[in-house]
Amino acid sequence: MAVRHALIDVTPLRSQPLFRRVWIGGLCSGFGSQMTLVAVMFQVWQRTHSTVWTGAVGVAQALPIMLFGLFAGALVDRADRRRIYLAAVTGSGACSALLAVQGFAGGLPVAGVLGLVAAQSCFGALGGPARRTFLVRLLPPPQQAAGLALNRISFQSAMLLGPALGGLLVGAVGVGGCYLVDALTFAVSLACVAGLPPMLPAGEPPRPGLHGVAEGLRFLAGSPAVRAALLTDLASTVLSMPISLFPLINAERFGNDPRTLGLFLSAIAVGGVVASVLSGTFTRLSRPGLVMLCGSAAWGVALVLFGLVPDARAGLAFLSLAGAADTVAVVARGTVVQRFTPDGLLGRVAAAEQIVGQAGPDVGNLRAGVVAGLTSGVTALVSGGLLCVAAVLLIDRTTPQLRRAGGNLEAG
Repeated sequence: MAVRHALIDVTPLRSQPLFRRVWIGGLCSGFGSQMTLVAVMFQVWQRTHSTVWTGAVGVAQALPIMLFGLFAGALVDRADRRRIYLAAVTGSGACSALLAVQGFAGGLPVAGVLGLVAAQSCFGALGGPARRTFLVRLLPPPQQAAGLALNRISFQSAMLLGPALGGLLVGAVGVGGCYLVDALTFAVSLACVAGLPPMLPAGEPPRPGLHGVAEGLRFLAGSPAVRAALLTDLASTVLSMPISLFPLINAERFGNDPRTLGLFLSAIAVGGVVASVLSGTFTRLSRPGLVMLCGSAAWGVALVLFGLVPDARAGLAFLSLAGAADTVAVVARGTVVQRFTPDGLLGRVAAAEQIVGQAGPDVGNLRAGVVAGLTSGVTALVSGGLLCVAAVLLIDRTTPQLRRAGGNLEAG
């Protein structure tokens, strides 16, 4: 019984057929998106042999979400969220189909490929917040944390296996075939969501444009628990994101062994998957805000220990611990956001959450690289982890509403 209580709670998949359909659709499109990322990187590199151009792929994905995310969230709060999501999935699938056409035909300049990637990201900026609002409509409150954990393991499975599948597809059928498979996964996602009931936002629709965005920002400023949850996540990633340091850490501490470098990212992903599988240990707890604070602090501590240990195996173990702590924090953050955000504002807050999740790691990797350039990789890693822990403690001290946030407490 204790083991079953600790494992991921699959009750939402068993008892809620509509949630199950949305989850399957998201899993399929997630795998397709990861495969397409590999194909785009491969195609751009083959055309240019330039790391500047391959780096521009990430910019093409992130910039639309950062620029248009809040406006997309305001639109999500004004109309039927199911129809918005269907339109976004259709647009994303069309972009993948166009990528497939140019992949088979050839001749499209690299800038055109990146333009299609950016267009697809624009649809993602719209579809992401819309999909995040589904959970509170499809699941009763006691199952929402478990639903978030199931969404997390879906995302991690795509991150862990999608790139490998993409590489196999590119090798077997070329980039055009890989893009075509991605387009088919969007078709599956579209079919899964088509049968959902209408999901109109509750309450009065927000004012259009900047007024609706400003209303969402005012809510974030006036809701201590939700604001602190997003700030905790942002502080953790901006201050201590380690990915850009891995090649330097590997050279400084582990003899520049390429096998070790390849295991770094895998270790974080494995830790995240293990935490998701055992998510019953924390999704059933009554204070998700406290869980998030503990998970974020554990992330920082694990990165400090990774930077200090001289043994590669111990370092990989601490990276796995960091990946597990990150999953705990992300699921708990989502629980706080879903629980304490009014339905009429959920699209805008979900958009802000998506921006934090997209921009925070990018800025954090830049910060880490700058600090490492001035000092060393180990110094950048350890100082980042310590700053993360300090930031979590500061947020906990200045915003006790996050720590106390529970099933029967108000956000404010």
